[in-house]
Amino acid sequence: MYTVKIREHIMIAHSLPDPVFGPAQNLHGATYVVDAEFQRPELDEHQIVIDIGLASELLRKVLAPLAYQNLDDLPQFTGALTTTEYLARYIHDQLVGALDGSFPGSLKVILGESHVAWASYQGPSMLA
Repeated sequence: MYTVKIREHIMIAHSLPDPVFGPAQNLHGATYVVDAEFQRPELDEHQIVIDIGLASELLRKVLAPLAYQNLDDLPQFTGALTTTEYLARYIHDQLVGALDGSFPGSLKVILGESHVAWASYQGPSMLA
């Protein structure tokens, strides 16, 4: 399996209004390191997994509407607990949509919320 991983970061604010989250119930900021891993079993006709420039551009495009926002105020997150796990899936799904069926492999999104904690989501393969 071949893999290409790209990295970006995003700064957001949010709250997690459930007692299980202790002090994180209150409004707080987070800076996430966002990794997107594109995988496929074989290289394409250009001997690549995906064009790194394209992958980087798509990730920046997906993250831009969230940057420096309070996620509590965004309609797409109404009623959601925007945990690191939840956001990994959200970003994954947005990237899949941005790829518009043009990538025949699998995608894993990893969010690092600190130097000791991260979460990820890997969807089913997009292979035909």
